[in-house]
Amino acid sequence: MSIDPPATQHVGGSFPGPSSNPREVLLFGLTPPRVSTDPQRLPEIAERTMARVEDLPVDALVLYDLVDESDRNNAPRPFPFVETLDPTDYLLEHLTDWDRPAIVYRCVGKYGQDELGDWLVGAPERLLTVFVGSSTRGTPMRTSLQEALELRRRVRPDLALGAVTIPERHTQRADEHERLLAKQRAGAGFFISQVVYDLTAAKNLASDYRYSVVEEGLEAAPLIFTLSLCGSAKTLSFLEWLGVQVPAWMRNEILHATDPLTWSREHALSAARELAGFCRYLGVPFGFNVESVSARRVEIEAAVELTHEISELLERG
Repeated sequence: MSIDPPATQHVGGSFPGPSSNPREVLLFGLTPPRVSTDPQRLPEIAERTMARVEDLPVDALVLYDLVDESDRNNAPRPFPFVETLDPTDYLLEHLTDWDRPAIVYRCVGKYGQDELGDWLVGAPERLLTVFVGSSTRGTPMRTSLQEALELRRRVRPDLALGAVTIPERHTQRADEHERLLAKQRAGAGFFISQVVYDLTAAKNLASDYRYSVVEEGLEAAPLIFTLSLCGSAKTLSFLEWLGVQVPAWMRNEILHATDPLTWSREHALSAARELAGFCRYLGVPFGFNVESVSARRVEIEAAVELTHEISELLERG
């Protein structure tokens, strides 16, 4: 099959949301409060969260479902794992003023098939989901990723489904684009990456995926790149513990910058600009998901500012 030059051929679908340009989307990621949080404090926390996000120029919120991944990494965890509230419950019971779509992650191994099936049936229309499998092959699972995909196909095929992608894995194995194709055939309509610091890995993945979908006669699904700021050495160590590949030169700059958070934000904005230009060149739909892996207020507020800045880079209609 011949492939037209990227600059003259657009491939791919669009994100299932209300964006004025559904080929260029913007998301903002949140982690629900801890399970141990005093219930009387939840309305205050939710009000503070809504004050941050209600004016964000985003197409959807992302709410994470966390699991302890210590079986994936034997190194000490820089921040202790704490169980968080169910993201769907937090959204529907506390973020009640949020009137746009939300993407709820589901770590499917935590749930039995009956429990996951009930959740699929009851999920409201404005909800999208991302299924996440186990972090390692040896992790005990109540429901495997394949079982979850089949369950969704049977009981709620209309629920918009996304999947996770790890660009750094493409550098190591050179087959991440094949994983995307397999997940797409299984029903995934968009992909959200792990935090991206290695732009070469992200661009290699986008390129290989673009040409593979054309060869397969498929439409490219949106590639949504996650950007997270780093304002301290401890945040950097946590990013690396999570498996994020931070290039050595960038690590040096973060550790030695007078203001690492400002430096990180400028770099993230530059990364967004570069990835946006490259995906437009390829003709692949894309977007960005901005989050803060740190609970420090200053880093969360910087992520909010970055979201506004990235919005100005996108062609929003």
